[in-house]
Amino acid sequence: MTAAPYASQPDASRGRLFPEALSTFRSPWQRDRDRIIHASAFRRLKHKTQVFVELEGDAYRGDYFRTRLTHTVEVAQVARTIAGALGLNTDLAETVALAHDLGHPPFGHTGEDALAALMAPYGGFDHNAQALRIVTRLERHYAGFDGLNLTWESLEGIAKHNGPVTGDLPYALAEVNAAWDLELHTNASAEAQVAAVADDVAYNHHDLHDGLRAGLFSETDLADLPVVGPAFAEVDRLHPGLDPMRRRHEALRRVFGTMVEDVIAVARNRLTGLQPQSADDIRAMDGPIIRFSKPLYQNIKAIKAFLFARMYRAPCVVDERAHVTKVLNDLFPLFLHDPAQLPEDWAAIAKAAPDETGRARVVLDYIAGMTDRYAMAEHGRLFGNGKPGG
Repeated sequence: MTAAPYASQPDASRGRLFPEALSTFRSPWQRDRDRIIHASAFRRLKHKTQVFVELEGDAYRGDYFRTRLTHTVEVAQVARTIAGALGLNTDLAETVALAHDLGHPPFGHTGEDALAALMAPYGGFDHNAQALRIVTRLERHYAGFDGLNLTWESLEGIAKHNGPVTGDLPYALAEVNAAWDLELHTNASAEAQVAAVADDVAYNHHDLHDGLRAGLFSETDLADLPVVGPAFAEVDRLHPGLDPMRRRHEALRRVFGTMVEDVIAVARNRLTGLQPQSADDIRAMDGPIIRFSKPLYQNIKAIKAFLFARMYRAPCVVDERAHVTKVLNDLFPLFLHDPAQLPEDWAAIAKAAPDETGRARVVLDYIAGMTDRYAMAEHGRLFGNGKPGG
């Protein structure tokens, strides 16, 4: 499909903070994508929680459940599909999608909540800002710079894919923005907006899958949910007597398709009406151009409310939330007040920090980079028996 005038154009990229020669066979955003895929932080997503904490012997944990990495791959696939249908730059959409969760700590949103509370005296914690810190500072593999030296458009997309950023900035985002103005008051590119909506599509779809597999609810419980209930009814009409696993897959792929088709239809209608002529026209608009229709948005709110009650706050999940919160509440102050307990290279950085705030931010970088299993192993090493506070 021919690129639309409002698509981000590779030859119009604002470039990189540290100038580099152009690749002979990759566009700037293909190069960004490849650097993200080869990053240490990307590999660690394999063992970071999406919803279910990865603990040995868990009754509801298995290899079929999504991790932060498989979620990210699904988001990237959805983003490429939507961007391609709209004539946008699929490489930039994929790049932002692949980077969007790099800053997540161990234990999913539970870990983020715990670290945000622990970091409140030291500038706070936000996983989007932490993703920027990773790609601009913490990945240390290249001779000429820290980070991945991504293009301005990729950094902008990571910072603003959920919309303009106003008010007090998380310190990690403020540092990046001071070095290179990401125009935080504007919308992101259409490609970054696609990545944000793709995130919603992916997790609403796969959390229904994972919740069913975990036995937290049944197909019967979903019968009255908008979009989901009708999808199961259609499968029953077209394929009566289908075995349960195929029935589930057929129904939920229809839910998935409904969300993707709705986003594409709404975006095409709005783009036709508004006639943006450049990527900057998208940035200057009053609100996002890529979004769900109002009726579907209301239906998705109902699905999210169901998942919140029956999955994210299920007793087994809540028990693990308390468990892993205690793990982080033990590790953070120990490392903060006794940096010698950190690995040698991290201990040297922490000891060189000018004050407690600087030291706390080093400890945060270390803990946020942990996988679930490594955090539990470190806790077991330092506190004994793998038990928080043991």
